[in-house]
Amino acid sequence: MLQPVRPSTALPAIRNPFTVLTADGESLIGETSEPLSDYQGAILCLHPLPTAGGMMDSHIFKKAANRLPAMAGIAVIRFNTRGTSSESGASTGIFDNGDAERFDVDAMLTYCLDSLDLKNLWVVGWSFGTDLALRHAKDKRVKGLILLSPPLRTSAVSDLEYWSQDGRPVIAVVPELDDYLKPEEAVIKFAPLKQISIIPVRGAKHLWVGEPSVNRVLSEITKIIAPGKLPLPTKI
Repeated sequence: MLQPVRPSTALPAIRNPFTVLTADGESLIGETSEPLSDYQGAILCLHPLPTAGGMMDSHIFKKAANRLPAMAGIAVIRFNTRGTSSESGASTGIFDNGDAERFDVDAMLTYCLDSLDLKNLWVVGWSFGTDLALRHAKDKRVKGLILLSPPLRTSAVSDLEYWSQDGRPVIAVVPELDDYLKPEEAVIKFAPLKQISIIPVRGAKHLWVGEPSVNRVLSEITKIIAPGKLPLPTKI
């Protein structure tokens, strides 16, 4: 008999821990979760603000790693930015409010694209991670950006203009009740990024708490990377 998908649900995948060295000498820890078969694409996850508890195991990304390889054929690559700790371990270095983290993003993109040889790679940022994506995930081999709860805290207008001129897709999934940037404000602040697609989510909050919010976020990711895998199952 089928059972509801729960917060603790972990479906089969090939899971491997890894360590990546940055150009400025920091050691980043992370984990890959890859599908057993039927690969569709991959996401590199950039987590929320470490000084507010953000890490690679923040619940949306942990649940993505536990579900998307089996449900949608999507590989999920998570890691801790410099100075960040989680149950999976700690990365060396000191939090730099998104500046020196450019070395982290560069190192991880190189790992994903050159070492793992991942095809159809998208960068998914959440909160602080959206600013890292907009500022630093500019490798031409990345297919596009998916931004969850973007605060536009440290991204400059020049970053938005870069993506506008670049032309690759940028999708912002914005909670109706976000603490930092609500959908109507997002339309105004993202105006320099001409091809931005803003998806408002009614009733959702910045942290996407609750199974309906989790399913919505994972479904939006799947819609972009592996639309043929929708709808995601709510029972297994």
